[in-house]
Amino acid sequence: MRTRTRRRPTAVGAAALRLYAPTPAAVRAHVHVRWWSAPFEPVAAALPATGRVLEIGCGHGLFAAYAALGAPGRRVVGVDIDADKIAHAHVAARGAGSRLSFAVAGSGAVPPGPWDAVVVVDMLYLLPAGEQRRLLTEAAAVLAPGGTIVVKEMGTEPGWKVRWNTLQETLSVKVLGITQGSSFDFVAPREMAGWLEDLGMTTTLQRLDRGRLHPHHLLVARRAG
Repeated sequence: MRTRTRRRPTAVGAAALRLYAPTPAAVRAHVHVRWWSAPFEPVAAALPATGRVLEIGCGHGLFAAYAALGAPGRRVVGVDIDADKIAHAHVAARGAGSRLSFAVAGSGAVPPGPWDAVVVVDMLYLLPAGEQRRLLTEAAAVLAPGGTIVVKEMGTEPGWKVRWNTLQETLSVKVLGITQGSSFDFVAPREMAGWLEDLGMTTTLQRLDRGRLHPHHLLVARRAG
């Protein structure tokens, strides 16, 4: 008998979602759908349990909130180009104390470190491949010794999941305007890992799409201590 993938929030996930109770209904609906559709647990598990964590392209900040609440020793900063989403993230952060903060940043900007980890969740595809490589290169440059880059992106296989994901993103970005952007550039996870290996980092790749409609893929790269 096949075990079904769990979609109900964990205790920490539920606590992160509750932070958005004061926000408008549309925002609350969005973060709940985001929880349902994205495998946050293994992504957060790849982060160090303590230290300074930067999330680039955090949107409404749900993953940053989940990561901060999941490990009291983390101090998580989320940045995003969308000022409206960051305004709602600020509201949510009030319930998380000093361990969580947000700021508006330019497209693809990498705030100065040092950071113990830099995480990017479902944002790189909105940039051309060259810009994706530039962002990851700059992220590696601001890591503390032994620091980690964690990337959760959509893989380039299997084909039917890629087609479904592209259709959904076309609706979200080009039709509804939920996410800022104008085009997509999905880079194969192995190619992305190669960029970081060229910088002397050690990488691991993991598919996270079992039981899910989207081709989720996790890349973890570690800088030598």
